[in-house]
Amino acid sequence: MRALLTLSALAFAAPAAGQADCAPPVEEGAPLVAIEPEAAVEPAPLAPLADDSPWRARFEDAADQLWPALRSGDAARWAPMLGGRWLGEGERRAVAALLTDRCAAFAPLLAASGPVERRIFGWSLPASYSPAQRAEIAARPEAEALVCWAAGGEPLRWPRTAAEADNRRDRPYACARIAYSLRDGAPRWRAFIERR
Repeated sequence: MRALLTLSALAFAAPAAGQADCAPPVEEGAPLVAIEPEAAVEPAPLAPLADDSPWRARFEDAADQLWPALRSGDAARWAPMLGGRWLGEGERRAVAALLTDRCAAFAPLLAASGPVERRIFGWSLPASYSPAQRAEIAARPEAEALVCWAAGGEPLRWPRTAAEADNRRDRPYACARIAYSLRDGAPRWRAFIERR
């Protein structure tokens, strides 16, 4: 699924309030996570994580921990959730820069005095998957979801594919991918914040 995050975005959204003076960047640079290029494929559509999903409470709890850490701006709080000792110095600097960039997707959220909305998305399985394939995927001890936040207020269109959860400057929302594992009976999760 990480490869889907590198695909081109399909739609443009209006800049968030307060960002009108932000000129488009000349160059965004490399993705925070290096990914080998792959042949283009149709992006898998996102769908809100079902209320009855056995993973929902876990992803909600992870998001409840991650958002205050990101909002604090304190790398000592968010870095352990983004990989801890496995988070390279370059990636740490890139996330810190994203969180302090007044024109970035996170800027209006971090400055919001009102409520911040949250949505948790999973990937829709293709209709061609058999019941056996669906059962096998449901039984796996790991799962991924996208958590997106937006400043409260006007209705907005949330990302439709992972490619649109890219934290591009003109997005009206900001997102993180959370990978959760229940292997060896020890629940663990790690978040990834990517930008294009």
